[in-house]
Amino acid sequence: MSAARTASTEPVRYERLGPVAVVTMDRPDYRNAQNSAMTYALDRAFYRAAEDDEVKVVVLAGAGKHFSAGHDIGTPERDAHLPFDRKAGLWWDHSDKRGAESRFARESEVYLGMCRRWRELPKPMVASVQGACVAGGLMLAWVCDLIVAAEDAFFADPVVRMGIPGVEYFAHPWVMPPRVAKEFLFTGDRMGARRAYELGMVNRVVPPGELTERTMELAHRIAEMPRIGLALTKRAVNQAEDLQGLHTGMDSVFGLHHLAHAHNAETAPDALGGMDIASMKAAGA
Repeated sequence: MSAARTASTEPVRYERLGPVAVVTMDRPDYRNAQNSAMTYALDRAFYRAAEDDEVKVVVLAGAGKHFSAGHDIGTPERDAHLPFDRKAGLWWDHSDKRGAESRFARESEVYLGMCRRWRELPKPMVASVQGACVAGGLMLAWVCDLIVAAEDAFFADPVVRMGIPGVEYFAHPWVMPPRVAKEFLFTGDRMGARRAYELGMVNRVVPPGELTERTMELAHRIAEMPRIGLALTKRAVNQAEDLQGLHTGMDSVFGLHHLAHAHNAETAPDALGGMDIASMKAAGA
C-alpha cells in the first residue's frame, strides 16, 4: 500500500547545514497543524538524518509565525481517514475499521509510536520554537532533547476541554512538576516561554529575531562532541527518565486517553467532544 497524499506540496523541508540537519514543518497557513502527511514526512526526514554520517545534530523548526498548533482537526488537508504505510508498530490499517478499533490503531502509530521512536533517534535533537506550541505541538517539542524558545513562544494543552486527559505522548509530569502539570491541564491556559524556562521545560529563551541564529549556534556547538559520546549520553538520560516511569506512565495514560474518546463517542457529537478549530479558538486554545 502506497502512502496517501492530499497536499500539493511536501509538508516538511529538509536541509543539511554542515553537521546539522534542519527539519522544518511547512504548513504555515495552518500554523503547522500536523496531518498524517506531515507526520510521515517528519518520519522520513528523521530517518534521513539518522542515516547520514555527516549529520551530528537535528534541529526541528516550524515555518511561519508558529511552531505547531497541534494535530490537524479540521483543515482542508485533514487526512486521518486515509491509509498510510505503517512504520512505528504492528497495529493494523485503521482506515477500514470503525470506533476504538480504528482510533486506537491509528493513534498508536502516528502519535505515541512515532514520538517514542523519534525520542530514541541516537543524535541530539533541538526544537526551535516560536509562537504556538499547542497540544500535538508539545509532543514534537518534548521528544527533542533541548528546546530553544523565542520570547513570543507559548505552550498549552487544552484538550481537557474535549474531556481528554492530555495529548497522547503524555510527558507532562516529567517535563514539569506534577502540580504545575495539573494546573497546566486543568486550566488549559497558555504558559509563556519565560515560565517554561523557570520550570526547566525550555533550555533557552531568546529574542524572536534571533531564534534561528541562536538555535544553530547551540546545535553547532553540540556537533563538536564525539558522535558516540552524544548517542550514549542521550540514551543514558532517556533510560533514567524511563526508570522514573515515563514509558509505563505513557502506556497507562494512553489507555485513559482512549477511554475519553470512547466516552465522547457515546455522549457527545463525536470523539473530540464536539470541539472543532473554531470552538477551541473561542475557548482561548
